[in-house]
Amino acid sequence: MKAKIIRIGNSRGVRIPKPILEESGLHGEVDLQVHEDGIVIRPLAKRREGWDQAFQSMSAGRDDQLLDEELLSYQSSWDDEEWQW
Repeated sequence: MKAKIIRIGNSRGVRIPKPILEESGLHGEVDLQVHEDGIVIRPLAKRREGWDQAFQSMSAGRDDQLLDEELLSYQSSWDDEEWQW
């Protein structure tokens, strides 16, 4: 399907026909990337997407331990008495 590059203020844009948008499932914000042979439009990745699997993988590999666990024994009474959680 052909489309024409049009002027939008000081920028340029392409009107994407409704059937293509519906078929692609794109909506809202998107990620644009320039590639050697054109521009790729992808859905914007959701924040923290995939974190659940990453945490499960870390736990399975026992890679979820505190790196500074020995510092916990150096807490002063200020941490318990003065700090408001």
